[in-house]
Amino acid sequence: MNKKLTQRFHELKVQLEALEQTQKRVSSAFGTTDTIDNDLFTNWKVKVRNLLVTACGEDSQHFKAFVKGEESNYSMESQLSILKRVGAIFDATKEDYEGGYLNSLKQLVQAEVFESELEQAEELLSSGYKLASAVIAGVVLETALRDICTDNEIPHGSLNVMNAQLAKQGIYSKLQQKQVTAIADIRNSAAHGKPEQFSEQDVKNMIRDIEAFLLSYMA
Repeated sequence: MNKKLTQRFHELKVQLEALEQTQKRVSSAFGTTDTIDNDLFTNWKVKVRNLLVTACGEDSQHFKAFVKGEESNYSMESQLSILKRVGAIFDATKEDYEGGYLNSLKQLVQAEVFESELEQAEELLSSGYKLASAVIAGVVLETALRDICTDNEIPHGSLNVMNAQLAKQGIYSKLQQKQVTAIADIRNSAAHGKPEQFSEQDVKNMIRDIEAFLLSYMA
């Protein structure tokens, strides 16, 4: 789960609660109605829509429900009524996200690609092509690091540079950083055609560790 998105859900929940506190009853020629700060409400809705597109995707039921919920169900429906409706949709999305029940289409497709490429690496290894196997597995890891950096607004760089930045930002531990460094060393040796620097068992462990990494940080 992305830490920045989790934090953003929390921030917008706090803003929602503050927005609810602006509720007041006003009278007009059309009668008495409950209202809220419309400027703050508009500001909040824009930020929530942006978050839902990022976390869920424009085609997700959560985003579509939120956009639909912004529409008035009847003439003269109060902004407070709309706030309660979209607030409930936001809360449901936040709960699903924090529970790990949301995956964007991109994440699902990427997971399938990674799985396929690691299976290819395993097949190559079993056929005695440890160099090719290590290179392919290394590409999977580097692509995963690049995606995690994108999600956390960290600039792309070499595998080792991204690994260092992810650990520095607290995305994962120093221990995980060391493991990624060890995997990168095998990948680099393979890419430079130096099979004497690692064994088939090293590549087997490499693939296993990359699979574990993906489960921990790409789910």
